[in-house]
Amino acid sequence: MIAVFIFPCYNAGMTKAAVSEIRERFDGDVERFSNVITGQTSVMDAALALEVGTEAVRRLVQNGQTLLDLGCGAGNWTVKLLEKLPNLACTLVDISRPMLERARERVAPLSRQNITILESDFRTVQFEAESFDIITAGATLHHLRDDDEWIAVFTKIYAALRHNGCFLISDLVTHENEILARYDWERWGAYLENAGGPEMRETILTLCEREDTPRPLNWQMELLRRTGFKSIEILHKNACFATFCAIK
Repeated sequence: MIAVFIFPCYNAGMTKAAVSEIRERFDGDVERFSNVITGQTSVMDAALALEVGTEAVRRLVQNGQTLLDLGCGAGNWTVKLLEKLPNLACTLVDISRPMLERARERVAPLSRQNITILESDFRTVQFEAESFDIITAGATLHHLRDDDEWIAVFTKIYAALRHNGCFLISDLVTHENEILARYDWERWGAYLENAGGPEMRETILTLCEREDTPRPLNWQMELLRRTGFKSIEILHKNACFATFCAIK
């Protein structure tokens, strides 16, 4: 039985945002997310995570041919991977059409292969079995809600990967221990205030409380093992942000 954990700043009286609300917010924020620097200001060690994560994939899947980017946004993870593995055929999935269009604009000059875009919620879209060498999920899994959604998505991703394929995750996480979870959120809050003042801290943390339901890193690693992945590696962690990968 997988335990349920509480988001550190979760307000039991607050209803989480619907997918349509999250889509609307992203539709209006394409320009910011199109810039690797400004689009990731609120994420601790964003540039380092991007580099470490994609370099790990390059070394693990040197002959990879197909990439699936779940919740691709404006395409930062795919752009970075194509700098290292230019022969990837790319499938980009996002709920925001403007984000997808911008991602395609940025990816096209770098790709030597086909680019496919899918405007869809990654929870419901279906993929052919063993059709991808690499699957990425950058800052997207924290939108999953209950255990059933997490299990279904991880199972789907495992089925869609080829043998020795790599699933790369970089995301907001929490701790199983509530005291440590709150400590990490305090550290993140201090980082946000240093980056943009009290207003930025309040805006980002309120947004997370409204939209996000992250799970502990250990919980996700255990779910990956139960799903069938043979190897799970932590690549980087700082406070409530982690980059890790799983090999089928």
